[in-house]
Amino acid sequence: MKKPAWVIDKERAKRAAAAETVWLFGLHAVRDALMNPARQKLRLVLTKNASDKLTEAIAAGGLEPEIVDPRKFDAHVPLAPDSVHQGAALEAKPLDWGSLEDVALTGAGAPLVVLLDRVTDPHNVGAVLRSAEVFGARAVVAPARHSAPETGALAKTASGALERQPYLRVTNLADSMDELRKMGYILIGLAGEAEVTLAEGLAQAGTRPVALVLGAEGPGLREKTRETCDVLVRIPFAGAFGSLNVSNAAAVSLYAATNR
Repeated sequence: MKKPAWVIDKERAKRAAAAETVWLFGLHAVRDALMNPARQKLRLVLTKNASDKLTEAIAAGGLEPEIVDPRKFDAHVPLAPDSVHQGAALEAKPLDWGSLEDVALTGAGAPLVVLLDRVTDPHNVGAVLRSAEVFGARAVVAPARHSAPETGALAKTASGALERQPYLRVTNLADSMDELRKMGYILIGLAGEAEVTLAEGLAQAGTRPVALVLGAEGPGLREKTRETCDVLVRIPFAGAFGSLNVSNAAAVSLYAATNR
């Protein structure tokens, strides 16, 4: 009996995920990944100088490093030419944080999550992960397609937060928003033209768990995402015109949500 197309696609996606690896680079990102027991590590490439700086992390990671000539480092690892690797690169498997329900209901930190609607810049996502960790959020959630995947550039910008802050990439963002609502979360979307302010929206939330929903710079939230939010809010600006990039808007919103 021939398998249905959806079964074949699911099996193909599962095989692709199993084969997927990520190259992390930079002293901080590599150190934090080596120290993370949940991270599956495959290959560690270092210069002698970087190895001397990562002695404790190398011992914790349990992976024998390949020591290479710094002048020939780029020939040993498949990194972009502009990657600031500092003589340290680690090939690893992407982290598996489990299900949205597990993280959002019983995860560490406050009942607070961030949802990113088609934010594809890894530097922005890395900065959001860093803010989410600082302010104690339980997770950052993004669609599996049209969002920044786990990469070395994202990890470097996150400055270690990628190893500690759950970053969940889901099949359908609107479905995940509905799932969070059923868990008791109120969905607060950020939109510059909204009439309600961030403070007013958080006051409406009361003591309920909060999910902050942010869109990419320029297009903002997609129509379906906007419709799925419980309330749309704006961050007030002092002047006649003002704007924040998505990572800064996330930081301001997270701070406000933790101090309501």
